[in-house]
Amino acid sequence: MQDHPSDHAAFYTLFETSIGHCGLAWNGRGVLGFQLPEDDATRTRGRIAKRFAGIVETPPPPDILGIIADVTALLSGEARDLSHVALDMDGLTDFDRRVYEFARGIPPGRVLTYGEVASRLGIDNARAIGQALGRNPFAIIVPCHRVIAAGGKLGGFSANGGATTKRRLLAIEGARRDENPTLFDLIS
Repeated sequence: MQDHPSDHAAFYTLFETSIGHCGLAWNGRGVLGFQLPEDDATRTRGRIAKRFAGIVETPPPPDILGIIADVTALLSGEARDLSHVALDMDGLTDFDRRVYEFARGIPPGRVLTYGEVASRLGIDNARAIGQALGRNPFAIIVPCHRVIAAGGKLGGFSANGGATTKRRLLAIEGARRDENPTLFDLIS
């Protein structure tokens, strides 16, 4: 895809979900970021403006409306696959990109540990995986909440509400560690 000046213009919208007002930022190349709810819509809007200098709030075009519909459905407990969503990963390190691409393959209702992700990526550093996921600008779309600490502990979560938000997201998805099919597996 040829790079055009309009590809760099950044836009966002807020939308209501079962967990509060979320925000989605995009440009001509894809999604720039996702914002989980703050305490109210004004704070969510402020967080996006702080994260993305010069961003403009605008009604979403049809492709972004489709992403919003999928995210909203997922946050209501419906099976949705967000791995098709185009992400603009410019400015991210190669390591972070690898971690995010791997995490996108963890289906709803499943969790892996930081160590399991590290092992599957051929890295002997679970902490580095946790740090990369802590920088994840695409929460939900890159489902960092599906990566937990060893021993069934949640581990960190950098969004508003921290581990409580992570636990809530996993509960919405009916997440568990075993390999038996979940409702999400049976529907897809």
